[in-house]
Amino acid sequence: MFGGLGPLEIIVLLVIFFVLFGAERLPKMANALGRSKGEFQKGLDESTKAMKLEQTIQDMDAGGRTPSQALAARAKEVGIDPEGMNPEELEKKVAALEKLAAEE
Repeated sequence: MFGGLGPLEIIVLLVIFFVLFGAERLPKMANALGRSKGEFQKGLDESTKAMKLEQTIQDMDAGGRTPSQALAARAKEVGIDPEGMNPEELEKKVAALEKLAAEE
């Protein structure tokens, strides 16, 4: 059922909670638990949004192209046909040709 607990075990746990904390404090504890879960979720959403913002800025700097598209465009600029080439190999060749062009 619920984490390997059957209905009888859940009932026993609820009775123990009522005895230990009383009927008055249990709703307050549940409310506090819900609020802390909400705060945690809000913080998690904010950190996720910040990471997406960084990625958006990187995408805008790349002209809306993926890294592989940008690499293919750089390869075409130096006169290499990027079709069917390994990205690592293509990056090395493009970098070498760009370096040669910069030295001239």
